[in-house]
Amino acid sequence: MTPRRALALSVAAAIFTITLKTTAWVLTSSVGFLSDALESLVNLAGATFALLMVWYAAVPADREHPYGHGKAEYFSAAFEGVMIFAAALGIFGAAAERLSNPRPLGALGLGTGLVVLASIVNFGVARVLFSVGRAHRSIALEGDARHLMTDVWTTGGVVAGVALARVTGFRWLDPLVAGAVALNILREGAGLMRRSFDGLMDRALEPTQVAEIEAVLRERESEGVAWSNLRTRAAGALQFAHVDLRVPGHWTVRRAHEVADAVERAVEERTGTRLTTHVEPTSP
Repeated sequence: MTPRRALALSVAAAIFTITLKTTAWVLTSSVGFLSDALESLVNLAGATFALLMVWYAAVPADREHPYGHGKAEYFSAAFEGVMIFAAALGIFGAAAERLSNPRPLGALGLGTGLVVLASIVNFGVARVLFSVGRAHRSIALEGDARHLMTDVWTTGGVVAGVALARVTGFRWLDPLVAGAVALNILREGAGLMRRSFDGLMDRALEPTQVAEIEAVLRERESEGVAWSNLRTRAAGALQFAHVDLRVPGHWTVRRAHEVADAVERAVEERTGTRLTTHVEPTSP
């Protein structure tokens, strides 16, 4: 499955779960269910924006963007983080109002069933997004998947809180759980913002990825080729690296160029990283 299709599935799932959770809120008057519905609204906004950014990130490199448009994916993570913060503020407001003016809960049976069904849908879509996101190294898909998994755990907490409020008669448990939901999604929003910031600041590749590049470079050491100053960065699904190659001084320019080209090809074929080399001579 392509990243675009996976995100289109996420958009469809968000619309479906919003319908289920909003119906559950109308049936029960639970502010906890309302908070869950608001988070699904954030899911819809985030998935829609991520779909747009994944499309833009796939646009080929051009004159104004010679390294491609891969960083566009980080904007989707930042946007979703902002939406999460906005939803959390709305949930806090609704919870505070309900604490001040408690109301009896309505038909919990059907409402809870709808919310649980929505959670099952989110769990299935999150697994798909994780799989496709990792396969394509897409932070937009992984960010959306993590948010959906947070939604799954949030729903579990909301259902537990609403059930306890009904069983114990303590109506304040419902808005209290809603406040806990808001805190949880704030944590997820902060994580998304951090990952977006790291990407925009050219964060280095993961140590395992760097090790793979180094393994390719070491294969040339037997020919007298040394290397240093390896630098890496990620731009959405794209990966870039730069390294200094030191070749024997008596080599011809042609031979040094052929070795550099071979190293660049090997790194891209084995790791998917676009390597740029700078060749320098060592002592003859």
